[in-house]
Amino acid sequence: MRSDGDILLLSTYELGHQPHLLTLALGFLSEAGFQPRALDLSVQKLDEAAVKQARLVAIAVPMHTALRLGLRAAERVRSLNPSVTLAFYGLYAPLNEALLRARGASLVLGGEAEEALVEAARRLERGLPPQSGPDVLLDRLRFVLPRRDLLPALDRYAKLRLPDGEERLTGYVEASRGCKHLCRHCPVPAVYGGRFFVVSEDILVEDVRRQVAAGARHITFGDPDFLNGPQHALRVLRALHVQFPSLTFDFTAKIEHLLAERDRLPELAALGCIFIVSAVESLSARVLDLLDKGHSAADVDAAVTAVRAAGMTLRPSLMPFTPWSTLADYLELLQFIETREMVGAVDPVQLTIRLLLPPGSLLLALPEVQAIIGPLDETRLTYPWVHPDPRMDALQAAVSSLCGARPDDPPEVLFPEIVALARTAAELPPAIVSIQAQPSPRLTEHWFCCAEPTDRQMGLASLALAGEDFVLPACPSYGSEATSEAASEAAHDAV
Repeated sequence: MRSDGDILLLSTYELGHQPHLLTLALGFLSEAGFQPRALDLSVQKLDEAAVKQARLVAIAVPMHTALRLGLRAAERVRSLNPSVTLAFYGLYAPLNEALLRARGASLVLGGEAEEALVEAARRLERGLPPQSGPDVLLDRLRFVLPRRDLLPALDRYAKLRLPDGEERLTGYVEASRGCKHLCRHCPVPAVYGGRFFVVSEDILVEDVRRQVAAGARHITFGDPDFLNGPQHALRVLRALHVQFPSLTFDFTAKIEHLLAERDRLPELAALGCIFIVSAVESLSARVLDLLDKGHSAADVDAAVTAVRAAGMTLRPSLMPFTPWSTLADYLELLQFIETREMVGAVDPVQLTIRLLLPPGSLLLALPEVQAIIGPLDETRLTYPWVHPDPRMDALQAAVSSLCGARPDDPPEVLFPEIVALARTAAELPPAIVSIQAQPSPRLTEHWFCCAEPTDRQMGLASLALAGEDFVLPACPSYGSEATSEAASEAAHDAV
């Protein structure tokens, strides 16, 4: 099975960046002597010949949207190559094991899964089926260099956009995997159970060096929480700054970590950090308690102030629509964003996010959740719920429609209209919104890992799976119409 093309790795979506989960698996398989191929269906069309040749097709599913699109990809793969061994790997694979096996998966892997993927390839080489075993693997791996040369170049992916309009090619790495926290709404604890693993400094620095050589001028650290191991994070950043003093970066960290490490924030800025993403989710004390977030609204306020004082921007990720969120909560959140001059730092899509309850979610253990959910929706891959206040579901649909219809409008334009929708829902008079803050640095891809895929994403995926040529919109998650008439019609038919 060591011939070129026997192993095909597929990605459907990884937040607009070069799919890291593919680059890691490519590295492990290549080091073991295999010659894998890879396709990123978010920017490439499906190569039907490659599918027909493959004996093993592994689909990466690190997030909800990737899984929704990955199931479509699996159906297409099966139609082209009925005898292929089909694998799913990544965070969302073990959460949906029963469904994936029912859809034809022989292998379902989560956690530190790359060595298991290599072992499956070895067994197939010997004519043996993949070995059944634990779906979640949490043994520490000896990490190898990701292999990026088999994927499209960085200019096909999301870029850093600065307030003056300059765009920079952006690379992506992960300094750690897993998370030591147990936030109930997050899928990471359901798989990792509070464990996390750091990637060695030499691997990280070399991976970044190669991406810089390929044109990257900014790096996103995609760890679930970059400050789970603050000493490790600082060592990596210091080493990178010595070699690449003009390189900028961003990372994700919990509010409580930003406050615990506030004395280090100025050094992080000096090393090149320009913005930090933090899963704020809500300002409601009840919602934060049910999610077990570990912070309060006052903590969020303090973190915004501390990050700004250090010369960086805090970009919150939000989940304003849960069964326990009220219309008053939503209005309070909008007021917080306005008065803290954060409008330019909040992607409008963040004001649309509705709680997803995938299989395995820690929230499913709460009586408050069991009392409101219906049976698993095997199409949407979540347990459905209806808000007790119909105005909230109607508002979520209205804000989603607004953001989806006008994806190229900046936050400064859409935010006042979102405020107007919320005030109308609450039967409040119109208000004048004060937009004082300038645009902040951000990535050109603003979709979110725990969000439902848009019609645009589903349409583009259909084009890719049909082998149609397509041109990505300016913003990969929404964007303008596909450029060709045939592509537009195909996307319309698909959705």
